[in-house]
Amino acid sequence: MTTTQLRRYVVKPELFDEFVEWFTTRLTPVREAAGFTVAFAAANRERSEFVWAVSVDGDRDRFDAIDAAYAASPERAAAFEGVPQFANDMQLDFVERLK
Repeated sequence: MTTTQLRRYVVKPELFDEFVEWFTTRLTPVREAAGFTVAFAAANRERSEFVWAVSVDGDRDRFDAIDAAYAASPERAAAFEGVPQFANDMQLDFVERLK
């Protein structure tokens, strides 16, 4: 069983390139070191949208436990240190993979 969270952001257009660079070089490695798998990431520059999915092997309780440890970690704090507020809007949902 895998639990997947779909994350959708509307990124401030003037910060889009900076956000993608930060996501790729700082956030993704910290997420993966914490036990997550980044299933995919996609950018729609015309709409300033960024959509990605992060997953954990196991059920929702396991996802929540890993997420809580990640949220409290000094590695996450360091990845977010000095980072501007990139998103105007964010939506998080757990999804079921069908294919």
